[in-house]
Amino acid sequence: MMIKNCWLLGFLYLFLSGTGAQAQSIQLKSPNGAITVSLKLTDKIYYTLSYGNEVLLKDNFLQLNLRTGALGEKPKLKNKKLKTVSNTINPLVPLKYATVNNRYNQLELNFKGDYSVEFRAFDDGIAYRFITHKKGEVEVLSEDFGIHFPSAYQAHVQQPNGFKTSYEEPYSAIVTQDWKSTDKMATLPVLIDTKKQYKLLISEADLRDYPCMFLKGTGNNGMQATFPKVPLTFGPDGDRSLKIEKEADYIAKTAGERTYPWRYFVLTKDDKQLVENTMTLKLSAPNELADPSWIKPGQVSWEWWNDASPYGPDVNFVSGYNLETYKYYIDFAAKFGISYILMDEGWAKSTLDPFTPNPKVDLHELIRYGKEKNVGVVLWLTWLTVENHFDLFKTFHEWGIKGVKIDFMDRSDQWMVNYYERVAKEAAKHHLFVDFHGAFKPAGLEYRYPNVLSYEGVRGMEQMGGCYPDNSIYFPFIRNAVGPMDYTPGAMINMQPDVYQAARPNAASIGTRAYQLALYVVFESGIQMLADNPTLYYRNEDCTRFITQVPTTWDETKALVAKAGEVLVVAKRKGNKWFIGGMTNNKEEVRQLTINLDFLQEGTTYHLTSFEDGINAGRQAMDYRRKELTVRKGDQLSLKMVRNGGWAAVLE
Repeated sequence: MMIKNCWLLGFLYLFLSGTGAQAQSIQLKSPNGAITVSLKLTDKIYYTLSYGNEVLLKDNFLQLNLRTGALGEKPKLKNKKLKTVSNTINPLVPLKYATVNNRYNQLELNFKGDYSVEFRAFDDGIAYRFITHKKGEVEVLSEDFGIHFPSAYQAHVQQPNGFKTSYEEPYSAIVTQDWKSTDKMATLPVLIDTKKQYKLLISEADLRDYPCMFLKGTGNNGMQATFPKVPLTFGPDGDRSLKIEKEADYIAKTAGERTYPWRYFVLTKDDKQLVENTMTLKLSAPNELADPSWIKPGQVSWEWWNDASPYGPDVNFVSGYNLETYKYYIDFAAKFGISYILMDEGWAKSTLDPFTPNPKVDLHELIRYGKEKNVGVVLWLTWLTVENHFDLFKTFHEWGIKGVKIDFMDRSDQWMVNYYERVAKEAAKHHLFVDFHGAFKPAGLEYRYPNVLSYEGVRGMEQMGGCYPDNSIYFPFIRNAVGPMDYTPGAMINMQPDVYQAARPNAASIGTRAYQLALYVVFESGIQMLADNPTLYYRNEDCTRFITQVPTTWDETKALVAKAGEVLVVAKRKGNKWFIGGMTNNKEEVRQLTINLDFLQEGTTYHLTSFEDGINAGRQAMDYRRKELTVRKGDQLSLKMVRNGGWAAVLE
């Protein structure tokens, strides 16, 4: 990430009253003046968030509880520092924009007791973090992130059974005043619907050497943070994980001189702003790699979802996890300009040994063959095998491997957060990219180490019938709104939910064919899978040619129609080409929309090729129509999407 700094003097609408034991009130506004953080220093550090005249969160509080004392309890302000910042960020892997304008007003509060709290107010949200100035190491016992809703809101949350989770639970909708402290907690990110005009997206950024934050209800129309403790001892738990046998009584042991993760709120008046937000990027530390030029985002042909089962007159070999089949995948990738193939579980003789390939596979011949065809090879591994063989990155680079998919971490305590960073760093040293599966959500590592191209942490298509548009339509507004997401789209067997039945090798998806094509435009990932069988892609060549021309990185993103949980249409530009993707839920039999093409370049004629739901797609989800027409800036298009349907187009 390259940053051009332009430090400006700014007037931050700050008012301070009272001294000593009296209450102190401070106000910080966003650059456009719309969002206000009102702070009150009494027994704790309280803050209230407002959008215009509307109070959205009232009397929230923050506190960092160290072994040696609580930071934020009876705070004594020493001084404050103000500044206005305006710069541009050029992310190395641009998932939404090639250039991001980063403008905010900042307030740093320095307290007695060697700690500070820093607030930033952006035009689309606010964030805060603790900073400590302690000697040596500190033990963090807990952190208070206490928020309170002024009325009953609705929270859209993923609720795991405990801290051991792959972050793949479906979304639940909870009325905030009904969420009791004894109920299941939620992972981040969380979307809050005020049931008025406003929504809030809560997540974290610049997470390092610290556990992920989870949220739980208070039983009093609020939320409070909870964190996994530091694991101390481990025991065996099969070939792909370890079980925690003993935990510490603290959540982190860390340097006393440090910044802590940002806690942030994206505040929106329009659901389009959720889709377009770049808050994680704006709050994350910049790229740490001296030369990231080798990092190549791209598409991947993946064999696991379709069980490595090509068939038909051109398949004159027994298909499976073997040399001939993988060469077939490489040939398919080469024909359509797909950058990589992924070899999932089965490429190695044992999941415990990353150095001995399955003899049926002949990995080194595949690497050689792929190089000849300009197709890179990516290998799947369990996190435990990586941990036990950290020298594999060096070996894989020597072999010619391009990247790794690391799976089953299923934890987000301090130890595991640090594991992600060790992996990213070691992989980068040997020019390997990383796709984390069984993973927590993105929280900034992918900007410091841009070789981290994606994370799963989503209820994706591997869940078969458990992956359905009523849930997936939330991803652009929640999970994918905080960073890259490996959902693994591309199904060519498509069904409506009332008739769904499928299993590998004939894996199928819920939703229409046009919906599947649209996901390549809508969903963001630096590494995007083609999950289905090359045989089916060959048979549906017009769909395949559309999918394989969709970029994985973008210059510009514009949400055209957005209603969280119901419908989304988004336009994205790469160079002088625009792509449009639309997706919708199961609510309406047919959804008619009109979009305006006012984002196109003036005076230019575009050739539009679209894929839309066919007349029978509401029952037979594989029915679609491909259309072509000529369009210009300012033209209007009528879109029709059936239930669980979609619409996809390229304009060039």
